[in-house]
Amino acid sequence: MITKTQSKQTTIAASVSLTGVGLHTGENVVLNFIPSAPNTGYAFKRVDLEGEPLIKADANLVTNTQRGTCLEKNGVSIQTCEHVLAALVGLEIDNVIIELNASEPPIMDGSSKFFVEALETAEIIEQDAFREVFIVKDVISYTDEETGSEITIIPSEEYQVTTMVDFGTKVLGTQNATLQKLSNFKSDISNSRTFSFLHELEMLLEHGLIKGGDLNNAIVYVDKPLSEETMAKLKVAFNKDSISVKPNGILDNLTLHYPNEAARHKLLDVIGDLALIGIRIQGKVIANKPGHFVNTQFAKKMAKIIKNERRNNVPNVDLNQTPVMDVNAIMDMLPHRPPFLLLDKVFELSPNHVIGSKNVTMNESFFKGHFPGAPVMPGVLIVEAMAQTGGILVLNTVPDPENYLTFFMKIDKVKFKQKVVPGDTLIFSCSLITPIRRGICHMQGYAYANGKLCAEAELMAQISKVK
Repeated sequence: MITKTQSKQTTIAASVSLTGVGLHTGENVVLNFIPSAPNTGYAFKRVDLEGEPLIKADANLVTNTQRGTCLEKNGVSIQTCEHVLAALVGLEIDNVIIELNASEPPIMDGSSKFFVEALETAEIIEQDAFREVFIVKDVISYTDEETGSEITIIPSEEYQVTTMVDFGTKVLGTQNATLQKLSNFKSDISNSRTFSFLHELEMLLEHGLIKGGDLNNAIVYVDKPLSEETMAKLKVAFNKDSISVKPNGILDNLTLHYPNEAARHKLLDVIGDLALIGIRIQGKVIANKPGHFVNTQFAKKMAKIIKNERRNNVPNVDLNQTPVMDVNAIMDMLPHRPPFLLLDKVFELSPNHVIGSKNVTMNESFFKGHFPGAPVMPGVLIVEAMAQTGGILVLNTVPDPENYLTFFMKIDKVKFKQKVVPGDTLIFSCSLITPIRRGICHMQGYAYANGKLCAEAELMAQISKVK
């Protein structure tokens, strides 16, 4: 279920920069976090390319997950975006542009720690827009049959994540990690570094795919004997005079932050990859042997479910219940009168949303000419009825609504999906896009009939006191 919350969206107060090296490209990279407008979400900007193309953090743009999560649009790519996205989600920042002068963010120490610290120095601020959240009501799962990896999300009072990893090796064993609430991300998860097995590292070095790595940004688990030849390659790759294996089975020059740091980093990756869904989630994620492929496939599945729900998000209204406002109460608030009063009942009314209804009968005056022999409700009147529903929302904010009138300022992004005919019952849902300021109301409106979306529009209106 998609719903607006009472909490505000956030961004950062000022731009902030980091510099480092890309893990796989070995390129020096400058990353800038830039404040962004409400409802922007996360997007990467390639300032090193002509036109500075923008790539949204969108699960449907994922093209490769072999060495991190990679996005691509119109031939422009972003590699290993997950650690940056995890930092933004973990700090509950909603809108930021990530500027890069290369295809890959800097690896830093292989975690989200330095991104978190940079964002906090920029200061997190509230914006004039309410947050939207997808509340999980049913169990949703994705399984990779080839690897046995599985991600499931179940209903929960807040966003939680549990990861369980088992690579079938003695050196790593089975590990679990849990994040009970996002406010614990910084302290419990953000500094968990990426890791690799020695056999994977050898392959990456062989193909020149880990040019920016060193022993300070990746935990290397030694899952096979370390030959002299491999030792020599590692010394060159990491620019070290000597390399050895610690008793706990990892290469030296690095100390684990936690015994289960691998599981915590997998949890970090899950949070970063699921940021690609594009909306806040309320539910508990349980990830068994997660990886970027299964993470992003699950994100795509969730994004599709949410997209379909947006199209068919019919309010669950019992039309037989006693309404919050009947037609007489509506006329006490709205100045409209028949035949131009197009709202019969109000079923829900809060500071940021309203749900109302209209019974469409053959007695409507407009059916005489629209159209004889094939009566169809005019789309402009559906939008007008939607606006009257929104008028209840905005007039409910003043103590004497009978002394005010509402006037349209703008109608935008209007779409008509289904026709409305005599006998239909229209359900209207309007919610604030931004808080009401100085009598100006900016809202998203939807109209439903027969269990389907029939019209939608962004509406802006202003209330003015009657002189």
